[in-house]
Amino acid sequence: MFERREGEKLLETDPADMPPDGHVVFIGHIVSPWASREDCPKNMRAARETGRAATVLIDEPYRPGLQNLDRASHIVILSWLNHAPRHLIVQKPRHAAEPKGVFSLRSPARPNPVGLHVAKLVMLDIEAGRIEIDAIDLLDGTPVIDIKPYHASTDAFPEATIAGRDEK
Repeated sequence: MFERREGEKLLETDPADMPPDGHVVFIGHIVSPWASREDCPKNMRAARETGRAATVLIDEPYRPGLQNLDRASHIVILSWLNHAPRHLIVQKPRHAAEPKGVFSLRSPARPNPVGLHVAKLVMLDIEAGRIEIDAIDLLDGTPVIDIKPYHASTDAFPEATIAGRDEK
């Protein structure tokens, strides 16, 4: 699913093979139209451009935690990118002129494959554990590890930049 490119480096030990120590639990999963990595949008902007909505399904024990979430217009979804390799520490993105360290990228391939997604909350059914969202850049069935309200007043930094981001 992830081919190795020139200039990339692997960790000596794959974090997927190490004993877990964070006790992270999956609280639900994503229902999306994307069944393969090739079809899945690469980011949330591309996902929105498809016009295809998605759903977050929360497991029953965690549904009480959805109380008052409907006050938020947008939510932050933290996902576990369970198909991504965890041992790739230096990557060579297709769009980049040179290899880059994983922590300078938004690639799913990382030691702890946590995805970050900001989505518009379209509908919330707490009893069913169903959160309808405008779009998602995740494969169908991707585990969800957390949901938070998005606060534009504290989460957005319009002046934020990344040097060389538009390189070809």
